[in-house]
Amino acid sequence: MDRRHFILASGASAVSTALPATRSMARTPPFLHDLHQRTFCFFWDTTDPVTGLAVDRWPSGHAASIASIGFALTAYPVGVANGWITRAMAAKRALATLRFLSGAPQGADPTGASGYRGFFYHFLGMQTGTRFRSSELSTIDTALLLAGVLFAQSWYDDPHDPGEREIRALADDLYAKVEWPWLAPHDTFISMGWHPESGHIPYQWNGFNESLILYLLALGSPTHPIAADRWDRWTATFDRSWVADGALSHTAFGPLFGHQYSQTWIDFRGLHDGYSRRRGIDYFENSRRATYAQRRYAIANPAGFTGYGNDIWGLTACDGPGDFAIDIGGRTRRFLSYSARGVPDNDDGTIAPTAALGSIAFAPEIVVPAARAMHARYGRAIYRDYGFVDSFNPTLTAPDAPIRTGQVVPGIGWVDSDYLGIDQGPIVCMIENWRSGMIWRTMARNPHIRRGLMRGGFTGGWLSGGA
Repeated sequence: MDRRHFILASGASAVSTALPATRSMARTPPFLHDLHQRTFCFFWDTTDPVTGLAVDRWPSGHAASIASIGFALTAYPVGVANGWITRAMAAKRALATLRFLSGAPQGADPTGASGYRGFFYHFLGMQTGTRFRSSELSTIDTALLLAGVLFAQSWYDDPHDPGEREIRALADDLYAKVEWPWLAPHDTFISMGWHPESGHIPYQWNGFNESLILYLLALGSPTHPIAADRWDRWTATFDRSWVADGALSHTAFGPLFGHQYSQTWIDFRGLHDGYSRRRGIDYFENSRRATYAQRRYAIANPAGFTGYGNDIWGLTACDGPGDFAIDIGGRTRRFLSYSARGVPDNDDGTIAPTAALGSIAFAPEIVVPAARAMHARYGRAIYRDYGFVDSFNPTLTAPDAPIRTGQVVPGIGWVDSDYLGIDQGPIVCMIENWRSGMIWRTMARNPHIRRGLMRGGFTGGWLSGGA
């Protein structure tokens, strides 16, 4: 039996704990319902049920990604809300994950540890659960992991179930152990990470990017918070990213993941800090405009890439064919392997479905048609067991191209062979936020998230009892 159908058969009849949806499932297009389910199954099927370690990529990957674990922990209740698994199944997997993380070794040695000072290494070995090769102790990936951990803390709220009580306690413990000031040295910005061989990474999180969730978690810590004024210092750097563009004026970050990751968990509608108050738009509206700006860029298609248009668009960090140049139709085209693609930086004609679909909560009126169009035009090659593969490139059609991964499919172009956890996560989670708002509503109950927002100077929206 197909694994996806097994989940439905074993979980659908017993589910009675799903949060009520604000959007009727009858209004969710059948294709999106299928995509939602397939993408959820990526996390359910490929995550180790004993350790909770979630793969960085599949099927070619060899390591777990701690950010993928954060998305996986968030995806399990989405499965419950849609009737694909039971609450008991989700709780069992979440508890296994948090127990493993809580017991994982921490230390300064370059081998044999999963993390240090409460942070975790970006990649962990799937068999060992310890540092994979020379990966860094990552601040942003630890933040994405902890976002999923705190979501689990708030979602598994049964006061009588011993497993759910343990989930809540373990989540509190994992969050409390992170020593945020250690990686925010010299009274400036948060460092991108640390290597046991060389110390702090010299690059820091400044400027507008995906690290909203990182700074909020660092502010909200009950044990090791960073100073509250760090938020205003950091957001003061956003002005350099402001794009004055009429109705689409916004604080820009080219790859759309920078707009999506933090808002997977936090509903910024109506919330304003000092910076967004001054600009007159909240971060949700900012991301809506960024999504529209990407679509407009694809319609204009200044580089003349194949496929770009009204309903085929989406640039973000994703896989690519490889690093090479080749003549196509009398024009030299340069391609990239994995890269942070945006407008216009690093655009090589590679489209990532997650770029559009991760923005469905911001702009469903343009994202839903894009999802349908990608499926209709390219689906025979890019839509598989777990939904859309990570990326594809209709411009690269040369069968003899020196590609690094994937394949060139006749009549389609280059198609990736992998799924990436950090790209599957925004799809399954943001479809749910659009469909029901469940993730946002759950996180709004978390005291640590509320503390971080308030220390950052946020007011309005659900913080003030508003919509």
